[in-house]
Amino acid sequence: MRSLNTINGLKRWSCKPKQLPDVGAVKNIHVYDFDNTLFSSPLPNPQLWHASTIGLLQAYEVFAHGGWWHNQNILAATGEGIEKEEPRAWQGWWNETVVSLAELSIQEKDTFTVLLTGRGETNFADLVNRILNARKLDFDMVVLKPEVGPNQQQFMSTMDFKQAFLRDLVLTYRNADNIRIYEDRVKHVKGFRDFLEKFNKAFLMQAPDPLVQERNTTCTADVVHVCELKSSLDPQVEIMAVQGAINSHNRAIKTGGPNPTRAPEKFYRIHEQFQYFGYMISQTDSARLITLCNAHAHLIDSGEVKYMASGILITPYYPRKDTLEKVGPRGTKITWQVTGVARFEDRIWAARVTPISDKPTFTQDETPMVILAIRKGSRQIDANRIKNWQPPSAEKQFIFETVVDDKVMLKVEELDENAMVDENNRRVRNGRYVQNKRKFHDDGGHSKDNQNQSPGQSWAQVAQGNRSGHQGGGHKQFNKPKNNFNKRNSHAQFNNNSNPTINPNAIPTAPQNQANQRRQRGGNAGRGGRGGGPGGYKSLDDYGGGAFDPPNDNQNGTSATASGAMVMNY
Repeated sequence: MRSLNTINGLKRWSCKPKQLPDVGAVKNIHVYDFDNTLFSSPLPNPQLWHASTIGLLQAYEVFAHGGWWHNQNILAATGEGIEKEEPRAWQGWWNETVVSLAELSIQEKDTFTVLLTGRGETNFADLVNRILNARKLDFDMVVLKPEVGPNQQQFMSTMDFKQAFLRDLVLTYRNADNIRIYEDRVKHVKGFRDFLEKFNKAFLMQAPDPLVQERNTTCTADVVHVCELKSSLDPQVEIMAVQGAINSHNRAIKTGGPNPTRAPEKFYRIHEQFQYFGYMISQTDSARLITLCNAHAHLIDSGEVKYMASGILITPYYPRKDTLEKVGPRGTKITWQVTGVARFEDRIWAARVTPISDKPTFTQDETPMVILAIRKGSRQIDANRIKNWQPPSAEKQFIFETVVDDKVMLKVEELDENAMVDENNRRVRNGRYVQNKRKFHDDGGHSKDNQNQSPGQSWAQVAQGNRSGHQGGGHKQFNKPKNNFNKRNSHAQFNNNSNPTINPNAIPTAPQNQANQRRQRGGNAGRGGRGGGPGGYKSLDDYGGGAFDPPNDNQNGTSATASGAMVMNY
């Protein structure tokens, strides 16, 4: 019987012009996933964005040209940008263990190797090939998700696409008796295992499917769950990339331009959401303080417990004049020392601190403390119930510096199409100025200097730890990851003045090639290392709320946008 699956037919899946080996020469098939299996692709920074925005950024249909996993500028901005990273092969952005395995697979004469990713073929084929070529990873095939399959298939999800390709692959190389797949996502690991198990059962039962009967033998399937690290773009680059996507979307909606995702006709903007007023802790000191937390590793790895250590609460609301008189203006630096550590009901881990500066201090809580970690469903206010503080050892009595400032997160929100903004970025509705959500106090509730800056300049300063006009030295109001970002002195050249809802001719600002930040190895692995924290690897699917793969991995990703869940549409 003549085979219905041929090498020429299989080549139609590949984005790489390489001659494929003869069918009889292949005994093993090794398939490698790209994102966060082989390559440490940046994820939206959950310490930069509000939880609800994390899901929105990754959803397919929210923006006219797609979300995080559909925008090649995001991947191209990895490291210091493609122009600098390509010559040095994106050094430091690979899972070196998996790279070594891929290199061994490529060297084996009877092993057929595939790079398989759900990223869209149209937008990412060239970029993914450049990344692989820079590292000299010569796979036999590089397969990305096409808009339409070689046989006119329509794919409802990434797993549908990958299973369709795997079926063609194992039926073409029908003498291969071993297939090994490397994948980081728990749900996809299960999907591959179920698919191959059903395939083998159909073969053994001599199913009437003539395609299955083409196989000469069953496949010994080995699906390897790979745990990789979490990485993020430099915060300034990340904000600019998101602002560019918003500008592009708004222009498409305003002018009736291309809208391939059929996104709703809504306009968006980036908005600061106040969290609290406090003494902000630098990333370096935060990482040191986290080592005081003795939460079990499995609680951290499962996402049940979340690290914090970002600041000391002064008040949970905008500071009044009397509060500012007690703590000094924003930018005031205060030095503290750890004097005790405690755990409350396996729900809250905290460090008691005392000021060692001559400057006056004030906290709403009776005992100044740093919340080191908190369990899901717990309230930070319950830390005030801690009575039994244990003195730390001498080497753990850390001394650290803080800066008085606001803690804010960024949120992408819908912009009222009837409320435009003027040249000074003030919102205007029906000819009248609209009061901004942020409250500015005549008594000095906010820095006067910042009122003359556009939001883009303000966010850029925040990303560098310098929003209030002082030299932050890493101090910031954003709850960023506990590792050092490479900072830049330049400010981001973006703001909502370029929002095409006002100026249809405005061109979105492209992300600048600036250094990204990476988590230190040995932390929360799956896609999340915690610099300085306890070790333990895990997959992103194991994350708790706000950072996990939703149950419905569809093209639209709508199930996660409301909850802020990670939507891994690639």
